[in-house]
Amino acid sequence: MDIRYNEAGLIPAIAQDADTGRVLMLAWMNAQSLEQTLRTGYATYWSRSRQELWQKGATSGNLQRVRQVLLDCDGDTLLLKVDQTGNACHTGEKTCFGRSLPGEGLLNAKGGAEVLAEVMDVVLDRRVHPKEGSYTNYLFDKGVDKICKKIGEEAAEVIIAAKNDSKDELRYEAADLLYHLTVLMADRGLTWGDLFAELAERR
Repeated sequence: MDIRYNEAGLIPAIAQDADTGRVLMLAWMNAQSLEQTLRTGYATYWSRSRQELWQKGATSGNLQRVRQVLLDCDGDTLLLKVDQTGNACHTGEKTCFGRSLPGEGLLNAKGGAEVLAEVMDVVLDRRVHPKEGSYTNYLFDKGVDKICKKIGEEAAEVIIAAKNDSKDELRYEAADLLYHLTVLMADRGLTWGDLFAELAERR
């Protein structure tokens, strides 16, 4: 496979959450770090400032378990699909790409599985750091029976909305159902990544 390193012997490597598609970070690899990544299954990069190899998360614990390494059509950029432990960014954020630039022509709307992952992050944070007046904490405090009851109620409302032939109502109620399902999954120790993996096996 023809990998095109730049004049410094490096190639940009983009790390992407394998489940949600969220872009986590961009770093650099040389032939040695790529070989180590492929051999160990953990993302290893080349530090341009320190001039040495570094395994992501070796000191912080925020490891990147690599599922797949893809090479772009020009052979000069790598895409790593990873399972990220903890945060990807050294600032403590989930992703290094957390700042949005304003632009009149931009939709600036998040979509897809990334939103589900972010909702799960908030739900899990509420569980660890309860917030007074939080509806999520109310559900956790009431327990699994209350959460399941709410899921049943929301599922019924989704059915009613569909029967009413109202897209707006259906969108609203389906979002409520997904939120309550997220709380249940968090309560039972599951993530959206677990569900995506299950669905992928059924394809």
